Amino acid sequence: MNLIEELRWRGMVQDIMPGTEEQLLKEMTTAYVGFDPTADSLHVGSLVPILLLVHLQRAGHKPLALVGGATGMVGDPSFKAAERKMLDLDTLKHNQAGIKAQLEKFLDFDPAKPNAAEMVNNFDWFQNISFLDFIRDTGKHITVNYMMAKDSVKRRIEGDSGMSFTEFTYQLIQGYDFFHLYTHKNCKLQMGGSDQWGNIVTGTELVRRKADGEAFAFTCPLMKKADGSKFGKSENGNVWLDPKLTSPYQFYQFWLNATDVDAANYIKIFTLLEHAEIDALIEAHQQAPEQRQLQKRLAKELTIFIHSEKDYEFALKASELLFRNDTADVLQTLTEEQLMDVMEGVPQVEVSLADLQAGKDIVTFLAETAIFPSKTEARKMVQGGGVSINKLKVEGIEKSIDTSLLLKGKYILVQKGRRNYYLIIAK
Repeated sequence: MNLIEELRWRGMVQDIMPGTEEQLLKEMTTAYVGFDPTADSLHVGSLVPILLLVHLQRAGHKPLALVGGATGMVGDPSFKAAERKMLDLDTLKHNQAGIKAQLEKFLDFDPAKPNAAEMVNNFDWFQNISFLDFIRDTGKHITVNYMMAKDSVKRRIEGDSGMSFTEFTYQLIQGYDFFHLYTHKNCKLQMGGSDQWGNIVTGTELVRRKADGEAFAFTCPLMKKADGSKFGKSENGNVWLDPKLTSPYQFYQFWLNATDVDAANYIKIFTLLEHAEIDALIEAHQQAPEQRQLQKRLAKELTIFIHSEKDYEFALKASELLFRNDTADVLQTLTEEQLMDVMEGVPQVEVSLADLQAGKDIVTFLAETAIFPSKTEARKMVQGGGVSINKLKVEGIEKSIDTSLLLKGKYILVQKGRRNYYLIIAK
């Protein structure tokens, strides 16, 4: 398998050092990607570097995942407008453990295999290097002129906030990581996002100047949506890989809501589907875009890859719950946690439990909860068949709303028209 050819087809190669493709075709090559432990979970923006390692291992090469315990104490300044908040050692250790647990889901760490993945932490080698030793043995090999020429440095120095000496040293520290892995792990390749190119080539320079060796590099484009907006954000902020931070249902919805243009790009980058299947999916989608086949397959593949088949099945069931009419039975099977997950973003209205115990006619109920501005409009919509309670259409204005309709003893789901939902909470 030609790894670079595969990644080019998927749109995952931007900058590449001469000789990189030839090195990967010549022999099993050890390569690494760095992950910044600023949180105890990775987010969807980290999926591209994760998949670079997955493709690398599938092509027969050996992946190293570097979790930056040392560099995380400095903070990568690359194309950042201001200095990052520095983390203490205990926080970094906690974050590293969380990231390692996630990476173990995607890479094969079986030590019996020649290309087994490994996790490395640059704090392990930096903790024993003194400042004087570092600037004497490593700093002398890279000139200030070389470091200043990097776009990521120039932008910050020319900006209003400037750059601290701590941040300025970051590219040298990351470069040393590559040198260390080259000398101790025979690592000859570093991969990363295109914003890392300056830091990465500093590492290849250190390998050349300190070890008289040859190292290689390539980067992938930074992910952006077709409209130029930032990838990986939802209305609630970052889309995380940890189900406690972003539920599998929300994760599924993120991919399902991709535009047609974005979905055609994402299906290549974020799934492991073969070329022929991807081409067929794109063609089928173009023939009937209203069916959203690309988005549905993308959401399925990613939800199973990151979470599980069971989580995908629930996400699918939950999505159908809101957008199909024949799902009253499904609604009854949800746990309270699942129900609240599905109802995130749905307007909530509190009502008195005592009022429901006494019972109330549907028209009065709809007007008092402000789902309709008046009883007249409520009555008209009910008579027209435009109101459902717990996914069952209300057949007439004689319908009574009482505690027998409560889901989990406290909720009623009201649907107004095709897409307007309200969650009634009895207290």
